[in-house]
Amino acid sequence: LQKNKFESLLKASFMTSRMKSLQYLDMSSNLLRYDGGDAQCRWAESLSELDLSSNQLADAVFGCLPVNVRKLVLQNNQISNVPRGVAELKSLEELNLASNRLADLPGCGGFTSLQLLNVEMNSILTPSADFFQSCPRVRELQAGHNPFKCSCELQAFIGLERRAGGKLFGWPAAYVCEYPEGLRGTQLQDFHLSPLACNTALLLATALLLTLLLVAAVAFLCIRLDVPWYVRMTWQWTQTKRRAWHSPPGEQGPALQFHAFISYSERDAPWVKNELIPSLERGEDCVRLCQHERNFVPGKSIVENIINCIEKSYKSIFVLSPNFVQSEWCHYELYFAHHKLFSENSNSLILILLEPIPPYLIPARYHKLKALMAKRTYLEWPKERSKRPLFWANLRAAISINLP
Repeated sequence: LQKNKFESLLKASFMTSRMKSLQYLDMSSNLLRYDGGDAQCRWAESLSELDLSSNQLADAVFGCLPVNVRKLVLQNNQISNVPRGVAELKSLEELNLASNRLADLPGCGGFTSLQLLNVEMNSILTPSADFFQSCPRVRELQAGHNPFKCSCELQAFIGLERRAGGKLFGWPAAYVCEYPEGLRGTQLQDFHLSPLACNTALLLATALLLTLLLVAAVAFLCIRLDVPWYVRMTWQWTQTKRRAWHSPPGEQGPALQFHAFISYSERDAPWVKNELIPSLERGEDCVRLCQHERNFVPGKSIVENIINCIEKSYKSIFVLSPNFVQSEWCHYELYFAHHKLFSENSNSLILILLEPIPPYLIPARYHKLKALMAKRTYLEWPKERSKRPLFWANLRAAISINLP
């Protein structure tokens, strides 16, 4: 009865109900519809093969099928899903759903004897990988010529070919990637992704581990190189400069007030007070020295006083010794003086080596001191009294300048 104008599948079923010997019926290429309803379809009980291809049937057709049918052709209709809870077709062995609108492989809940399934040319992007588990008796699946989306979800389906042992009909030629655009035309057997790319938990764990390692490495380097200390000092220097820029003109004072600022450890204070200061501040060429004990302004922070004294001094004298490298405040003073050296491109540092400093005593944060001692000439305090007049003459020559 193909290529006629039959419209009602319900009426067609009643038409065959009294045909006790009917086994094969072809009603393809008609206008058949079935929208469901209370009326039950009544097919001939002997009907075993039914061809309803090229009609206008939708999902509801599974509620109007012969109970004993073995071969069912529903190709080229408008079926988008095989609804759950349909009447069981226990005798159905072959089901053709090609050229419909299916988005996934149908299950075999109501088709316990199904052996062959054809879902070619549908809209299946990522077919379910557990098809053969739900349909253990299927020996051939025709699922080629679908617009497969090659992604992580498809990896499990691709593994079906290895596990199913040749049950995928048309493999590999009929199974080609359609999406994404860059993989269009690639056969599924040639599509591979790493387990890391497809395992979200593994990917997150790896990313978290790498992030922790990176944070740990950065933290180690920061601690090793004293980065927090330098950041804190740079912030202090910036804040002090900002306050100086915004202070009233009368409070800023002259640019240079001292010949030199002295930086030393408290343990070396006796030498500074008994030797250095008296020798430089007496005589005709009196040197005006800035010392923290007498020139720091009360009320200001220590860091701010250090910065102001260094900026108001022509030179900065550093009395180096093992005690110096163990002093936190000496490190602050060296840092800001070194900052001035580079910011003003001046030659403002004078190093006096009071006692030899073994390299192993210099902490890692004093890499600036190591660089200065390696590149700059320093004055060494002589133990012989006969050499000390030359030492003081060289020091005065290094500081000589006419202050306003």
